[in-house]
Amino acid sequence: MHHILAIDQGTTSSRAMVFDEALTLKSVAQEEFPQIYPHPGWVEHDPSDLWSSVAATARAAVERAEIDGSLAAIGITNQRETVVVWERASGHPIHNAIVWQDRRTADLCHALAEAGHEPLITGRTGLLLDPYFSATKLKWLLDHVEGARARARRGELLFGTVDSYLIWKLTGGRAHVTDATNAARTMLFDIGRGTWDAEICGLLDIPMEMLPEVKDCAAPFGMTRADLFGREIPILGVAGDQQAATCGQACFRPGMMKSTYGTGCFALLNTGEERVTSRARLLTTIAYQLGGKRTYALEGSIFIAGAVVQWLRDGLKIIRKAGETQGLALSSDAAQDLVIVPAFTGLGAPWWKPESRGAVFGLTRNSGPAEFARAALESVGYQTRDLLEAMRADWAAGAEGVLRVDGGMAASDWSMQFLADIIGAPVDRPVVRETTALGVAWLAGMQAGLCPGPEEFAADWALERRFEPQMEAAVREAKYDRWGRAVRAVMAV
Repeated sequence: MHHILAIDQGTTSSRAMVFDEALTLKSVAQEEFPQIYPHPGWVEHDPSDLWSSVAATARAAVERAEIDGSLAAIGITNQRETVVVWERASGHPIHNAIVWQDRRTADLCHALAEAGHEPLITGRTGLLLDPYFSATKLKWLLDHVEGARARARRGELLFGTVDSYLIWKLTGGRAHVTDATNAARTMLFDIGRGTWDAEICGLLDIPMEMLPEVKDCAAPFGMTRADLFGREIPILGVAGDQQAATCGQACFRPGMMKSTYGTGCFALLNTGEERVTSRARLLTTIAYQLGGKRTYALEGSIFIAGAVVQWLRDGLKIIRKAGETQGLALSSDAAQDLVIVPAFTGLGAPWWKPESRGAVFGLTRNSGPAEFARAALESVGYQTRDLLEAMRADWAAGAEGVLRVDGGMAASDWSMQFLADIIGAPVDRPVVRETTALGVAWLAGMQAGLCPGPEEFAADWALERRFEPQMEAAVREAKYDRWGRAVRAVMAV
């Protein structure tokens, strides 16, 4: 039997998983790496940590699977929008990677908006003018690393999101490529024409010589160095993490929605061939591209989801591990209506307020770890409803009523029940929760001829549990109204 290696390079850790051709998980390896915070609101990664953790976990997963040379393909999924610039000749990065959460270019985005450039950028890329996306991060590097722009114009420097950088390293510098979903998150890519946009690159003074070739999500991206796995292995699938999860959740039909709960939370609504323009400040993006055909989505991005639980652990130190939050939430005092707005790095969709910061409302002398844990988990449900309300406003006729969920927080029954309660709709949790890795393994396996096409793959999607709404409508609306007032207060400060 043949096997597929899925590399999942995330914001706080790198993971590698081996699947067989029936897409059964055979092994997993994971390694965390440090986060770098040079200034408030700035977030960086050392690119060598990204590469070393990927190389180590990939080898470990293959060894643990004991697959005896049957590795047939590799798929890569990655944290999106994070920027790496490296030397073409040596492969050495010229600076730390600037992470998607980083807000250092907020003033630049504001100036571009004030100058009237947002309609052009949104019209071409489907994105808003926000520091979240890659383009202004790349401009910052070219502006602040000595000689970088001149070197880029001479073809000496290359830009990529994390997938491009990993492919460059895996192939020994033979391939400078990306896929359409990652390209669509750079704010440099025309998602209608499927090409890099020369006018936007010119506006930001970004030399197009440093941009990677853009491919379908299932395509030949290059062959790995022989020394990594004992022989060259083809890289055949690439997708940004949220698009990979959309594939893993088999959301191939227009109207299907999924929400992934990792460091952040990202909800995607498949809109098919229709490129829906949002009136509610959501993003229009590429869900996946197969056979040269683009399928579009509306996306809402929450910057802090699982990260609010990390804050309880690492910042407040009121828990030792994430799994403790469910028990604490169950034991909390229901009479205390604590609200946490976790705008640690600004508010994402549909607010897009990078300057906002977090706050806690409703504190009493009796507020303790249990109440903080419940409020932290509830904040994720509230933010998800914000996104779904915006999606329905933009495309009410097409949105289905069921939300498919995945990611680490989806394992919490308490959190998923609250999510169903606060959105007033069923929440479906699949049997296979590693949907991001599963999605990119399927893309690579399909390209290799090992896995079926979308319809047959979707038929195998299996439900583990459905969470039905149980909260009374009046309670639901009262709680959501309190959340809304808290968000407006945060934005007013």
